[in-house]
Amino acid sequence: MELTRTFDFLLHQQEEYPLKNSLNYKVEGKWNSVSTEKFIKVANQLSFGLLKSGVKRGDKVAIISENRPEWAFVDMAVQQIGAVLVPLYPNIRVDDYQYIFDQAEVKLIFVSDEDIYHKVVQACGIENISKIFSFNDLDTCASWKKLRLSYTDKHLEILQKYRDEVSTDDLMTIIYTSGTTGFPKGVMLTHANLVYMTLASDQVTSVKKGAYNGFSFLPLNHIFERSALYYNYYAGGALYFASSMDTIGEEIREVKPHIFNTVPRLLEKVYDKILTKASELSTVKRSIFHWAVSLALKFEPGKKPTGLYARQLALADKLVFSKWREALGGNLIQIQCGAAALQPRLIRVFWAAGIRVLEGYGLTETSPVVSVNRLDNISVGTVGVPLDGVEVKLAEDGEILVKGPNVMKGYYKNEELTNEVIKDGWLHTGDVGEINGSCLRITDRKKEMFKTSGGLYVAPQATENKLKESQLIDQVMVIGDGKKYPAALIVPNFSKTLEIASKKFILIGDNHELVNNKEIQKAFEKELEAVNKKLGNWEKIKQFRLLEEPWGVDTGELTATLKMKRKVILEKYADIIQDIYKDDGSDVFKDVKEDEQPDEEIISQLAS
Repeated sequence: MELTRTFDFLLHQQEEYPLKNSLNYKVEGKWNSVSTEKFIKVANQLSFGLLKSGVKRGDKVAIISENRPEWAFVDMAVQQIGAVLVPLYPNIRVDDYQYIFDQAEVKLIFVSDEDIYHKVVQACGIENISKIFSFNDLDTCASWKKLRLSYTDKHLEILQKYRDEVSTDDLMTIIYTSGTTGFPKGVMLTHANLVYMTLASDQVTSVKKGAYNGFSFLPLNHIFERSALYYNYYAGGALYFASSMDTIGEEIREVKPHIFNTVPRLLEKVYDKILTKASELSTVKRSIFHWAVSLALKFEPGKKPTGLYARQLALADKLVFSKWREALGGNLIQIQCGAAALQPRLIRVFWAAGIRVLEGYGLTETSPVVSVNRLDNISVGTVGVPLDGVEVKLAEDGEILVKGPNVMKGYYKNEELTNEVIKDGWLHTGDVGEINGSCLRITDRKKEMFKTSGGLYVAPQATENKLKESQLIDQVMVIGDGKKYPAALIVPNFSKTLEIASKKFILIGDNHELVNNKEIQKAFEKELEAVNKKLGNWEKIKQFRLLEEPWGVDTGELTATLKMKRKVILEKYADIIQDIYKDDGSDVFKDVKEDEQPDEEIISQLAS
């Protein structure tokens, strides 16, 4: 069959790879499965229910839920009647819900549980309660099951007419980006965008179609994970939904997946956990572990080891790395990693252990992939080669520009902003990069670069990645816009930091005492000194502050995709930042009234 709309992929699965376990989920500790046939049946039932409820072609339907089969049912049901799905994160603010519901003119809303239901009622008003449906059985809300209507072959003929009316260029979804400031923007993606992305995934994926397991734990309302969902339909993968972020490790061992998507933050946590367990080993075993890791740090993905190094790696694999693979199920073919920069050391270590991590690059506005490393063509420190059909070039200031079938239609109800970022068909990404041969390297976010008071640009992300290579540093943000020098706000790896305290016989009562202890601060000074040696004079971190609490989504410092909200962090720690720069003399005019500005001669003296 011709694949021109995203809902075609599920019908394609039924034709080519009909599965008994197309979608899989846990109930009371046991895995349950939904066959391809049942999946299609439920989606059809929902389509008829939506039509009966008054949802028409082009209407917006919102969904706010964790990953579960019902999410996929609703997605397919909405698509095949020509409506538009608006997926939202469960943990955003009520104000954001209200803004999105109003701007998108959402006609009907699906929620997963009672907590989300109450937030939605706050956002859309009690008078609109009849348009809310819940996946969990609630006394306060109508069940999604009430929308499932039985149908006959005659009804299917009617549904087919709705499908036939959907064009590949039709709007398929609006993804509201979490953003780092202000209200979110609605990215408009068409069926053509996601059809291209699904078929293009074949360029970088090596699973055996119709005979592999996929694992899903990133939010489905993020286009990175959603595009993987459609690829699983197309390639006939049995998809397993994680029960929660806390159960990922256990469930990966049960599912034994061949492929999954992740973000750098989670891989960093996996590696930190491995290191923590290693610290509990006997002296001999711990020395073997560190020897294996030292070998891995020299590994060159894509190049076959030879000689003594090859023999050493084989031994390290038998003693250490094989256990890592077992902990990830033992069947992994590849892991796709995106959404933020991945430390090169992690890529080397995982590849040496036979865990092939492929870093890529993209945006919600590009559906999402622009470029990605391949199993047979990987370049550590880059985000790989652009997908076939996608053009990439650099502007004069190094900004990455993208053109191709993956580029969004525009921002919903925001023509001005659309015209700002799409010029002559080229999407201005806001990211800064370099092209090395055929590979793209991301060097920073254009908007995150800042100037010190000396007029020199600092790219914070590059320094942050170097700092995060330290086992003591969990999270870090480099600051210094308009200041004399860069500084760093650091969230320690508390378990590792407590180990130092224990070795030095330092008694610690709580995190406040830990981050303010002079010996602990000296340990972090050494870590910064090591990184500063690799930086230009203008980039060196002159001061730092250790923070008592980690940054999170719920506490507001991170977006739902675990990116730092720099503006929020700057505001939250304004007093600490003020203390860092209290004597740097950057703000030489802070006490000067507007009508008492010094003349040009004094300004020149200050500058010199």
